[in-house]
Amino acid sequence: MLAAASVDVMGIGAFTANAVDGVMDRSVVIGYTKIGSLIRRRFWPDDPAAASMSGKRVVVTGATSGLGEAMALSFARLGAAVHLLGRNPEKVAVSATRVRNAVPTTDVVEEVCDVSDLDAVRTWTASLAQRVTSLHGLVHNAGAMPPIREESAQGHEMALAVHVLGPHLMTEGLLPVLTAADGSSVVFMSSGGMYSTPLVDDLEYTDGEYRGIRAYARTKRMQVVLADAWARRVAGSGVSVESMHPGWAETPGVADSLPTFRKMTGPLLRDAEDGADTAVWLVATRPPSAPPHFWHDRAQRPTTFGWQRAEEPMKVAHFLREVSSMTDTSLDWT
Repeated sequence: MLAAASVDVMGIGAFTANAVDGVMDRSVVIGYTKIGSLIRRRFWPDDPAAASMSGKRVVVTGATSGLGEAMALSFARLGAAVHLLGRNPEKVAVSATRVRNAVPTTDVVEEVCDVSDLDAVRTWTASLAQRVTSLHGLVHNAGAMPPIREESAQGHEMALAVHVLGPHLMTEGLLPVLTAADGSSVVFMSSGGMYSTPLVDDLEYTDGEYRGIRAYARTKRMQVVLADAWARRVAGSGVSVESMHPGWAETPGVADSLPTFRKMTGPLLRDAEDGADTAVWLVATRPPSAPPHFWHDRAQRPTTFGWQRAEEPMKVAHFLREVSSMTDTSLDWT
């Protein structure tokens, strides 16, 4: 991550900085591309201190390429022991080798688990909870955008399983070791695409024509709502929970699932390290966070545009009950 200059050094007052930030956020094209982070670096909070993660342990899901591998590398450079989790053991091994080669002193642990498979998640979380005494960071980065409707091993729509059900179950299973860290963070990697849809009742996407991009956006909205609910549930425990979006970043997922978008925006896309920056910063610095706990470029962001309504409490409650029912987990939501 690039060093951030202080506001005084750059001569940018707080009012001006906030005004510029707000304009970029609403322009989308400027705020989400590398232009946004390039400008915001002039006034955003300082980088984590060198070795600030030394002696700490972090899990990154979807860590075999793109944002996930960039996060793993950044955590390693800060001194953390990093658990790289993916569903393909060969890809996990290759990614782990790249991180070890870049940071020879780091402790890299290869983890294999299909986040969409709830039985696999239960088995893996139980295993990790026996192998470590504490966990300081958990980043839910694994993603999926199937072009046609696919189902997980338990029969759930795939984007829902990967982005919502698996991460929720993983968070609950690892809560004891997260709490034992005496200061830990859980980060859900959402997307700016979540602004395009409200929370829906049809979680499994069984009504209407299935569209992968739409399913992706729906479940990214669900992640933001779920992270806020988790933050309320664990308040006072020493565990922070946030969601964030990375802006528009150049990743294999974008290349495979959105080739036209990538072709149109290619010169403006952020690199993976830039897209991963806020997730790393949140875990490493644990800044104060207020509801709804949604972040981008090291600052909290609204979860709706000006013309959109906030989520209805009854709809949120229904969503949380459904998630708990699908994963056979606690109904103890605040």
